[in-house]
Amino acid sequence: MVNRLDLRVIRELVANPRVGITELAERLGIARNTAHARVGRLERQGVVGTRGRAVDYTRIGVEVTAFVTVQVAQGRLVTAIEDLVAVPFVLEAHGIAGDGDLLVRVAARNTRHLHEVINAVLACRGVIRSTTAVAMTEQIPFRVAPLLDAVERSIDG
Repeated sequence: MVNRLDLRVIRELVANPRVGITELAERLGIARNTAHARVGRLERQGVVGTRGRAVDYTRIGVEVTAFVTVQVAQGRLVTAIEDLVAVPFVLEAHGIAGDGDLLVRVAARNTRHLHEVINAVLACRGVIRSTTAVAMTEQIPFRVAPLLDAVERSIDG
């Protein structure tokens, strides 16, 4: 469980992912050793991951984002994931409940390339079928600040 100071550290890391420990401590008004220990603990616990690595892939010629719902043969999830990891345009995959077994976010240079990426997903061992939804625009970019606000309110009572 996180406390108020942890939330302050997380907020600062989200707002300034490349901030150094000394600067983080100064911004939060805490000792450098405290900041270092908190960040280290939050990283070890998996609360925060690699910082400062966000990439706008549209700026490198990868224009299409799609969400692929994948159905996997019973007992084949591990091998399907092993193969999906090898597809470089697979950005992430989540195990889901409902229609399908995985929700996979992929990127592609264009729609023709998207077809190739989907074929690579379908070629993964254990994959039975897929359904694809192409993202036309990003309406709400990935964010955690509202979530942190809600968690902080729950700490208050």
